[in-house]
Amino acid sequence: MRKKLFHAVGVLTRDTRGMELIQVAILVAIAIVIGLIFRTQIQQFVDDVFSGLSSGRFS
Repeated sequence: MRKKLFHAVGVLTRDTRGMELIQVAILVAIAIVIGLIFRTQIQQFVDDVFSGLSSGRFS
C-alpha cells in the first residue's frame, strides 16, 4: 500500500502537463486578491484620473 502511494505521488509530480494553466490561474487569483485588498485606493486613483481628464482643456 505504501509503495503504491509513493508511486502515485511520484507520477503526479513528474507529470508537467497543464502546469502553465495552473501558473496562470494562480497569477489571476493573486491579481484578484490584490485588487480586492486595494479596491478603495484603486477606485480613488481612477476617479482622480478621470476627474483630471474631464476638467482639462483639449483645444
